[in-house]
Amino acid sequence: MKQVSMIGLDLAKNVFQVHGIDEAGKVVVRRQLRRGQVEKFLAALPPGVVVGMEACGGAHHWGRVVEKLGHQARLMPAAYVKPYVKRNKNDGRDAEGVCEAMGRPTMRFVPVKSVESQAVLVLHRTRRLLVRQRTMTANAFRSALTEFGIVAAQGLKGLHSLMEALEDPASAIPDTARMALLVLARHWERLNADICKLETQIVGAAKTDAVARRLMAIPGLGPIGATAILAAVPDARVFKSGRDFAAWLGLTPRQFGSGGKQRSGGISKKGDRTLRTLLTLGATAYLKVERARGPRDPWLRALLARRPFKVVAVAYAAKMARIIWAMLVTGEFYRATGQRRKPAVQAAAA
Repeated sequence: MKQVSMIGLDLAKNVFQVHGIDEAGKVVVRRQLRRGQVEKFLAALPPGVVVGMEACGGAHHWGRVVEKLGHQARLMPAAYVKPYVKRNKNDGRDAEGVCEAMGRPTMRFVPVKSVESQAVLVLHRTRRLLVRQRTMTANAFRSALTEFGIVAAQGLKGLHSLMEALEDPASAIPDTARMALLVLARHWERLNADICKLETQIVGAAKTDAVARRLMAIPGLGPIGATAILAAVPDARVFKSGRDFAAWLGLTPRQFGSGGKQRSGGISKKGDRTLRTLLTLGATAYLKVERARGPRDPWLRALLARRPFKVVAVAYAAKMARIIWAMLVTGEFYRATGQRRKPAVQAAAA
């Protein structure tokens, strides 16, 4: 075991595969481990072994375990590991591919998230799931009432009017359907109440975080977006520039190039879909207000004059991403166009 310098670890629910090599690249260990044996195996290794894993479910937990034992954890996106897996796929080949991929000089690694960051991510993922279920329930409720000639306007006001019609015994709804629709209405109300509780907890977490409060000064970015970004991106320095961060979110144009000719398409929609959605929704809400009162930013004013509204919203979301990266890396406070630079330390002293 003293010869092992790098280990590729194929994660699973119960059976893990280990592929270890020495400094010369020779295979020195190839074995399966049960879940309870993994930590004991890693603890028996000399400190400083580089352990590579795919950034999948449970990877951050094992990354923290590896670092606690004095080793180096390297997490990689599964899509970047796949080209190094040979054909006739099995657990052993997967572990070998992980070990091969993490030795590449151009490989990109995912920082290991803390327990606190993952706890906030659980809040956001649970809220996102419930919001999706709430939307599905409302749509099912509306479509069922449409079959009986009862329709209402979009939004909460229209939905509540439909629920009032359901409670009215004189409405033209058969008793058989009424019972099922009452189940949908109560389910929507329970989901809405749970979502409100989660959002209250997220807002409370944002208020107690100095970095989140600083990010919320950006127009269009609220507590949900700020806390989600901080939880998903523990260290913004892994991105070389704000454009790299925006590209990771999928907010930059897709590139097509061949024969020396370069073409740009629509946004790539790569990376974290949730963060991209939050930034786009925040940008859309901000632009609606700005368009109604007249944009003060010359850049926005010129863009709205020549491009469609949704295109401008995505462009502003990409700009928000670059501003967020700059604020996280430099520690500065947000400043509007024309304001002088104000570092975080000076602003706190003021």
